[in-house]
Amino acid sequence: MNLNDTTRQFIRENLNADVPTLALKKVSVGIDFSLALRQIEARQLLRKKVPLWSENEDLLFPVHLSIEQCSSEASAKYKSSLLQGQSFADLTGGLGIDTYFISRHFQQADYVEQQTELCELARHNFDVLNTDVKVWNETAESYLKHCEPYDCIFLDPARRDVYGRKTVSISDCTPDVAALQDRLLEKAKTVMIKLSPMLDISKALEELRHVKEVHVVAVANECKELDVILERGYEREPQFVCVNLLTAQPELRFTLEEERQCPSRLAGSVLNYLYEPNPAVMKAGCFKLLTECFDVFKLHKNSNLYTSEQLVSSFPGRIFKVESWATYNKKVKQTLLYDVEKASIAVRNFPLSVAELRKSLKIGDGDETYLFATTIKGEEKVVIRTKKAVLSETASFGF
Repeated sequence: MNLNDTTRQFIRENLNADVPTLALKKVSVGIDFSLALRQIEARQLLRKKVPLWSENEDLLFPVHLSIEQCSSEASAKYKSSLLQGQSFADLTGGLGIDTYFISRHFQQADYVEQQTELCELARHNFDVLNTDVKVWNETAESYLKHCEPYDCIFLDPARRDVYGRKTVSISDCTPDVAALQDRLLEKAKTVMIKLSPMLDISKALEELRHVKEVHVVAVANECKELDVILERGYEREPQFVCVNLLTAQPELRFTLEEERQCPSRLAGSVLNYLYEPNPAVMKAGCFKLLTECFDVFKLHKNSNLYTSEQLVSSFPGRIFKVESWATYNKKVKQTLLYDVEKASIAVRNFPLSVAELRKSLKIGDGDETYLFATTIKGEEKVVIRTKKAVLSETASFGF
């Protein structure tokens, strides 16, 4: 599969075109139209996700699903920073984003993929990128039967069933890494498994053994993946690592036992600043430890919102300046919110949904005001009126 000059020029001229509209047009002879449409759509999808590849005119891309499921450039680089050694294999190669970035830290790298078309594209793309990666057109299961040992093996199990529906259980993914884990750890001392952010982490830890680390990865405030690292012979409690890439927020490390044993400091009332943990921290379930690691107080044991008198700019999440707050009742619109017509609204441990609260308060969506409806100490239901803390105060956290 190659791009001729005419097709390449057509792609270049239509990179920002609406693909469904473009598909209805007649084109000049010599243009591989279906290939061009696919490349334009893929480059548009990859523009923010993997800019390094999107900008390379010589790379070729497959169908939409493989683009949708591939790692972002930021998360692939993060995974690559965690792995190093002499030999590495990606047993679920796909588009090859993870293979490419992780392979930079190894002398030998192998890409394994059961789909023939993806293997052909991978050979082409690795050659364009001047990356020495060997391509194997096999399933992970069959490859494990004959491959030599590696320092590290990586897998990103397909998270859709035969009908195209998304799956969130390890056993429903392909390949089933829980069933393969013993063989994987026979072939490599270190195994990294990329899992869906929708997965129940506690259930995954029940199914997997020798888990050394669980990396909960958010990218620009959106939880994107769970990267589980298995190490042969590891028997201690795994460490959780929460990161929010493309922001200035700090990495957070802890164990579940540390979270269980930590007392939770509760605030007597709402103070000057309000904090909302980032999605990685929320997904990992690190709540009580935040009050120990940072000088903040929890509003309620079940609310997962925090407050402080002084600004804590290093908090791993969004930071708001509290303007005022009041008990939620029929008069709150006339008192606390008398001049608010639009606002962003969030509810945490509160009896109403966002839609129900918005209807009750007769407040539209948007503007610079942020309202939090929650429960504080003493089971009091409150509405907190805030604005995002100014960038100079929050060290430009990239919100």
